[in-house]
Amino acid sequence: MRIMGLDLGSKTVGVAISDPLLITAQGIEIIRRKEENKLRQTLARIEALIVEYEVDRIVLGLPKNMNDTLGERAEFSLAFKEKLERRTGLPVVMWDERLTTVAADKAMMEAGIRRENRKDYVDKIAACLILQGYLDSQFSRTEVK
Repeated sequence: MRIMGLDLGSKTVGVAISDPLLITAQGIEIIRRKEENKLRQTLARIEALIVEYEVDRIVLGLPKNMNDTLGERAEFSLAFKEKLERRTGLPVVMWDERLTTVAADKAMMEAGIRRENRKDYVDKIAACLILQGYLDSQFSRTEVK
């Protein structure tokens, strides 16, 4: 089984999948939609990826404010979590995603990706960072000390 990481944006969802050993995260795609609240096709695509990759858990980025409060985007993510759980029957773990987009942008800059091309990758990379953070936290809990 694998874990799926999601970075929910206003018109995109970055998707990452763990390897079967739950050690690393790989970005697989960016789901795009024309309008923010039109989620039916987005949810259908996520369901197809769940089946394809045999996913048994989802990690969804929670965009908290820097002062640790929840704003409008976080409320949208929490509502999306409920839709995902209802539709897929899988547990959805919320993961603090503060600064993942900044980190993704920095990684692309260091990799030499041109500024005008970064928008094509940022959501997928942010999903990887969200999922990798979760995987690392799970591994550190099970480490023998």
